[in-house]
Amino acid sequence: MSTQLFWFRNDLRIEDNTALIQAINQGPTVAIYVATPEQWTAHDDAPIKIDFWRRNLQELKKSLQKLNVPLYFFQVPSYAEIPQLFQNILSSWEIQSLHCNAEYPYNERKRDEGIAALCKKDIIEYHCYEDQCLLPPDFVLTAEGSPFKVFTPYAKKSRFIIESAGLTKSSKLNLQASNNIYLKALPELDSQLELEQINWPKTELWWEQHWPAGEKEASKRLSDFLDSSINNYKNNRDYPAINGTSSLSPYLSSGVISVRVCWENAKSEEGDSSTWCNELLWRDFYRYVMYHYPHVCMHQAWNRNYANIPWRENSDDFQRWCDGETGFPIIDAAMKQLKQTGWMHNRLRMVVAMFLSKNLLLDWRWGERWFMQNLIDGDFASNNGGWQWSASTGTDAAPYFRIFNPIRQSERFDAKGEFIKAYIPQLLHENEKTVHDPAKINAEYLPPIIDLKYSRERVLSTFKEYKGSI
Repeated sequence: MSTQLFWFRNDLRIEDNTALIQAINQGPTVAIYVATPEQWTAHDDAPIKIDFWRRNLQELKKSLQKLNVPLYFFQVPSYAEIPQLFQNILSSWEIQSLHCNAEYPYNERKRDEGIAALCKKDIIEYHCYEDQCLLPPDFVLTAEGSPFKVFTPYAKKSRFIIESAGLTKSSKLNLQASNNIYLKALPELDSQLELEQINWPKTELWWEQHWPAGEKEASKRLSDFLDSSINNYKNNRDYPAINGTSSLSPYLSSGVISVRVCWENAKSEEGDSSTWCNELLWRDFYRYVMYHYPHVCMHQAWNRNYANIPWRENSDDFQRWCDGETGFPIIDAAMKQLKQTGWMHNRLRMVVAMFLSKNLLLDWRWGERWFMQNLIDGDFASNNGGWQWSASTGTDAAPYFRIFNPIRQSERFDAKGEFIKAYIPQLLHENEKTVHDPAKINAEYLPPIIDLKYSRERVLSTFKEYKGSI
């Protein structure tokens, strides 16, 4: 029977893993994972996220052993060295078919095009499956056959397709024969390592405590959310002091749980799951935008009309924002949450992103990169889409004259200051009327980095002048 090779990337799971299941069901399968430390640096992948991959790979190897599927680890500096590595693997292991799940960022697509060409040259079957989204990006098009540019009609058509045709879930896994001599006798290759020999970043103990690894943990979080929070998600999701979100984003972004599993389990629950499912569609939409408009992968604004906004270049202001020292409690608490947990509440992501790009008039790409360098759920498509939405440079973005007032946002979504006080202890004794506004705080606290009225007038003037010049 012919040997199949499965390549793990951003899909660190067994359940509903399209390419893995197809490979195993077609014949004896070997699985590999290729670490690329220089590529991680180039892509600004956060150490906490990379370590999350490591810990999930530990769990994944144990699960694969129960299926009698060996998992081998390799390391090369970057994507540029992957073709030569695969040339060695494919020839030395006498592979008949290579299976993987499609990835949509520009560099990943180019990498896979090169591997597909290599397989064709060596007469090896290459199978790349759609697996990351509820629907493949080419499935959801306008009546004219062009990609959508606005979320609402995109989501409406996606729901129609899902409700009428259903989601394509993977078939059941077969147990691979344990006595396959060929798989046990694979020669060791250059760049082949044990998992712990890979150049992983230095770890922090709290990473594992905050974010346990594995499919069981992801399934538990989904189950807990469906049992306790999803019916109130619509009302609670904007309040950072309430545990009202699923906390599944790290598991979704690294492929530890399937978005299809999330959707179908949510839809099977009694009650209102529509708001949370809408967020899953937003996740799909930003991948869709990245797929159809690859220039967003090249540090470019989706809306080319805003390609050259004259952003300020003030590294001191940027550092104060990074450190949570702007003098605006809700901004500072959110930035400290990011540093202390590797995660930030979604409402606050919008608030701090708009504060950086609108109030401070600093380049949204600076903030986009900082998020990627610190988030455990750093996902290029969603992160880029969220930042461009806030900066008014993206598809279906907030208009440039929409500017969140951080004090009003704080009063509305953290009325009692509970979230603020959890991360800024010097404000513990402030009451709900003084804790939000730098001008009202009684405790000794940082002076505000900017006057909000002035900053609003400045950004409106900047955008109006720029818009009038193109």
